[in-house]
Amino acid sequence: MGNAKEFLKKKNVVISAHRYGIDAMSAMAQGLFASLLIGTIISTIGRQAGIQFLIDAGTFASGVAGPAMACSIGYALQAPPLVLFSLIAVGAAANSLGGAGGPLAVYVIAIISAELGKLVSKETRIDIIVTPGVTVLAGAGLSMLIAPAIGKAASSLGNVIMWATELQPFFMGIVVSVIVGIALTLPISSAAICAALGLTGLAGGAAVAGCCAQMVGFAVISFKENGVGGLFSQGIGTSMLQMPNIIKNPKVWIAPILTSAITGPIATCIFRLQMNGTPVSSGMGTCGLVGQIGVYTGWISDIEAGTKAAITAADWIGLTLISFVLPAVLSLVFASVERKLGWIKDGDLKLQ
Repeated sequence: MGNAKEFLKKKNVVISAHRYGIDAMSAMAQGLFASLLIGTIISTIGRQAGIQFLIDAGTFASGVAGPAMACSIGYALQAPPLVLFSLIAVGAAANSLGGAGGPLAVYVIAIISAELGKLVSKETRIDIIVTPGVTVLAGAGLSMLIAPAIGKAASSLGNVIMWATELQPFFMGIVVSVIVGIALTLPISSAAICAALGLTGLAGGAAVAGCCAQMVGFAVISFKENGVGGLFSQGIGTSMLQMPNIIKNPKVWIAPILTSAITGPIATCIFRLQMNGTPVSSGMGTCGLVGQIGVYTGWISDIEAGTKAAITAADWIGLTLISFVLPAVLSLVFASVERKLGWIKDGDLKLQ
């Protein structure tokens, strides 16, 4: 047993909740931001401005989300170069086969593959073959074995959402808003789930509300710890950056979730907010303002189809309140109560 511990220590394989749950998760969120999210932002700007270069650049960035996340995880685990570079293939396989659960599949499989690669690194005279071989084969094998199951589990979350759309608008608004919002923050793809289900109409509007509650909510309640940089990285980037903090203190998640439970039915019952743009926009929230642009393009499509007369002031007011104002105000109120109760302390929302 002692020899095994010494070997793991020599290989810098530290089996701990902090390294896997905090360090690896934080790095993965940054990898996702540097690929899929920034790519989505750039390509969205390109489409609205009619600039093909931006569309192409954003598409290229989004297309390497899996490798980017896997390499980020490897970096956090302090993987040696050959292991780190081999994780590119591992990330591509896991993300591709994981479907809606791609990011979660990458997270699990990249950690295992990186640690296995570290164990054999520089242990043979043909390290240039053995280390990448073990890393890639382990990652590819695990991707084939478990990534589809992870994707199926993520899609099952979508089945609950579809069930919710059959309820009355009030209850549907709550269920869809909360579930899709939670999916946005978890290491699974809320956008992929919404796209797979074709989530549009009122259900799409509720999904937008839930995503905005998470992103704007976390951005605002953590402003004291993270400043302007944190405001933008979470508000127009991703609330997944808070996952390490949620793991350490799940109570920090209460304020955004409660907010989504309120803004969802307000979106469906009062403002009748509908997402009639592309379904993927339903699961993007304020990421690059993709959700808001999706609602707007839906308005334009409805006008062209003759199902909507014009874009009214009430439309803009509803979209602004649901996307920005209510998430910010309600989250601050709930978070202030939590701070008074001692459930959230200074530093609990500090980004890594």
